[in-house]
Formats: sequence, structure tokens, C-alpha cells
Amino acid sequence: MEEEWLYEAITETYVPLVHVMDGLLRDGVNFRLTMTLSPPLCSMLADSLLQDRYVQHINRLIELADKEIQRTRQQPEFHELAWHYYHKFSAARHIFCDRYHRNLVSAFRKFQDSDHLEILTCAATHGFLPLMRDVPQAVRAQIFVARDHYRDCFGRDPRGIWLPECAYFHGVEKILTEAEIRYFIMDTHGVMYAEPRPRYGVFAPIFTRSGPAAFARDMESSKQVWSAEEGYPGDFEYRDFYRDVGFDLDFDYVRPYIHPDGIRCHTGVKYYRITGKTNHKEPYRPRHALERAAMHAGNFMFNRERQIEHLAHVMGRPPIILAPYDAELFGHWWYEGPDFLNYFIRKSCYDQKVFALVTPSEYLQRHPTQQIVSPSESSWGNKGYWEVWLEGSNAWVYPHLHIAAERMVELVQNHRPHGGATERALRQAGRELLLAQSSDWAFIMKTGTTVPYAIRRTRDHVLRFHRLYEQIKSGQIDEQFLSYCEWKDTIFPNLNHHHWL
Repeated sequence: MEEEWLYEAITETYVPLVHVMDGLLRDGVNFRLTMTLSPPLCSMLADSLLQDRYVQHINRLIELADKEIQRTRQQPEFHELAWHYYHKFSAARHIFCDRYHRNLVSAFRKFQDSDHLEILTCAATHGFLPLMRDVPQAVRAQIFVARDHYRDCFGRDPRGIWLPECAYFHGVEKILTEAEIRYFIMDTHGVMYAEPRPRYGVFAPIFTRSGPAAFARDMESSKQVWSAEEGYPGDFEYRDFYRDVGFDLDFDYVRPYIHPDGIRCHTGVKYYRITGKTNHKEPYRPRHALERAAMHAGNFMFNRERQIEHLAHVMGRPPIILAPYDAELFGHWWYEGPDFLNYFIRKSCYDQKVFALVTPSEYLQRHPTQQIVSPSESSWGNKGYWEVWLEGSNAWVYPHLHIAAERMVELVQNHRPHGGATERALRQAGRELLLAQSSDWAFIMKTGTTVPYAIRRTRDHVLRFHRLYEQIKSGQIDEQFLSYCEWKDTIFPNLNHHHWL
């Protein structure tokens, strides 16, 4: 399941975004984008086994598209679409294999090194930091392991961080300062309810009392994309995400391209447009959808012009509009999203003079003086606090995570090995703890999707951690079990267990 998610994301989001940025560089467009690439995502993108399996995956999709070309020869409205997918999948394979030699991390590093992309880090495994603060070393490890991994991937330190779930608590900025991270992202109300009240609201960063700046999400620009009623992705001309040949066609025909156990799933070959709020769907028309994406990009640019003109007049200084979205919106959920982004960037650079695209770091360099306030504890979750990750369905995990974190601190304080099985076991214990702390498990338990999987992952990592803990304490390392754990969880090969001190 996790691998299918990764392969879909590569084909539908990350390769298209790389293709867009390559085109912008080729045409000399002086663009700026900011993007979070989490340590687990970078680890998966750089993993040779997953790279090989992705090539097998995209080859199957090309084979499916080729079969669809033959099947739809007497169906002109679908035949053209079958060719569309054949070319799309073939281009994805070319970009992935030939242009970037199977490692997309190197592509994003290239864009950052050319000063067009700013890559943010995240906590090591997207741990929900506010619910870890009873063991400050656990918060520190999440941030410092992520920083180290970023250095390995991108050859520099991260300037900014996307706090997992935008979850801020008082004191996390001190750890960010220690890690030399200059800014972080918050949800709107985390800044709006700061003390004292920010003079410019969310349209300027604020400085925390420990130093790092906080940027907050702009609601207006978010609404124009995310709103179920007003958002662009719901336009009737855009491709319908849910109608897929993996569900629509004969089972024996699609069986080689769905789950090995015969479970129907999305293949990425989708022939219908949204059409309307009806079960009846009309065939997808790529050219019409592209025209709509260009129109929406122009509308988004126009709205930002008017918004920024008004704010600059009221504020008496240049505002910043932070408009963050999930990366998988672009291409996966909203098929035309990368085209929208491409059109918007090009229009912004050539068709208006009101605003310029900018990264948070650039804005801070140009405007180094900002108001000092204390942000409000907050997250992006329901009601703006932490109840999504701490309520009846998932509260049971935290006593186990707290005990494991305390035990990890104990191990690091009492054992200073220099190589050998004990050091390997300490590193692996750290990996198991970090993986158990992922906020995704609690989120899945709350939302009710694949709950048994989330429970199993939490329990497996915690149990492996405790087994390693007992072995390290007793001085009797089961190297066969340790090797199995290292094989199963290969993330953070250079993990520094001293970050738990």
C-alpha cells in the first residue's frame, strides 16, 4: 500500500512538478517556489529498491496504456485519451530514468542550487511535536535528525521547517534556534492570536522571542483553491479523480495492473471529467481542461494583484502572501494542477508588475525588522488545536511513546559505544522510536481509514524498540534480530543517537 502511494505520487505529482520547473528554467523564467520535502519522502525517492520497483510500475502503466490504445480503436473519444496516457507515462519514465537517473532528489537539489526553489525540511518522521514536549530530547531528536538528513540530501542546512501538522507549542522555537533554522510555518490563527496582536496580521512574518520567524497561511488565497464550492479543482471540465479503469473495466483485463491480491484500485488511467454533481460523467477533454487551467491561473493572479495592492496601501509596506497547499494537490488530486502552476508562474513573471514571487528567506533578507510576539499554540487540525491527534481513538498511543522516549534518553545517557553491535542497536532503537512517533498513525486512527494498518505500525515499532532496549541494557545484542530490523527499516542510515542527549 505504501509503495503504491509513492509510485502514484511520483507519476502524478513529483515528475510533473519537475517537468514544470525544467521548462521554466529552459525558458529563462525567473521563478520562485518553496516546497517541503520530508525526510521519509527523500529517503524513499533515493532508495535503490524503490527506484527499481517504480520503473517496473511505470512500465506496467505504459503497457496498460498501449493495450488501451488497441481496445479503444472504435471509440474515438477514449482512443485519444489512451494515447494521452501512453505519452504521459512514457514521458514520466524518460524524466525519471534518463534525465535524472532514477533519483528525483537530485532534480529538486538542482532547482534549489539555481536559487529558484527553496526546500523546507520537516520533523524527522512528522512527529506531532506538542504531544512530545514532556520529553524535550524527543522533540530535539525529531528536528536534529531531520536537519542532518537534509544536509545529506541537499548539501546545506535547511533555512526553514514545516512543523508537522502546523502544530506549534511554546518552546519549540528554542530547539529550532539551536538547529539554526530561521523560520517555520503556522496556521492562520496561530499568528492572529499571538501576544501582542501582530500589527500586520498574517501579511508579514513575526519574530518569536527566541529568534526564528513564523509565517502564517493566507486564508483568501487558500480558499480560492481548496473551497469545495469555489475552488478551482472542482471545475466541471477537469478530470474526475474517482473514475478509473481499475474499477470500470473487466476484472481479468485489468488484473495485471491492480493489487496483486486482486483488489481493484486506481491505475491512473481515467477517462471522464467531473461533468457535474451527478453520477453521469462525460469523457475528459484535455485541451478544454488546459484552457480552463490557464483561465484559472489568470484569475488567481488578478485576485492576488488586487489583494496585494489593497494590503500595501493599508500597511504602508510590501505584504507577503503565503499560499501553501499539499504537494499532491498538483497532479494527483487535481490532474491539471501542475499546468495551473506553470501558467500562474509564467503569467506572474510576464503579465503583471504588482507583485513578485519570493521565498520566505528572501523576504526576511529584504525586511529584516519584524514585530516580536509570542505565537498561540495551534495546529491546522479541526478547531485549530490538537484534538485530531489526541482523542478517544488514538490517546492510547501516547503513554507508550512517552515511555519509549524516556527509555531512549536513558540508553543514550548510559551507553557511549564506539562502534560494534551496541552502537548499531542504539541507532536502530532511535529509528524505531522515530517511526513510532509519526503523527500519521494517530491521524489515520482518527479519520478511520486503514486503521488496522496504523495500529500495527505503531505497535510493531514500539515493540521492536523495547526489545532492543532490553538487549542494550543487558549487553546481549541479538545480532540476527538487529540485522532484521536494520533491513526492514533502512531510514536514516547515519542517524546520530546523541541527539537524544
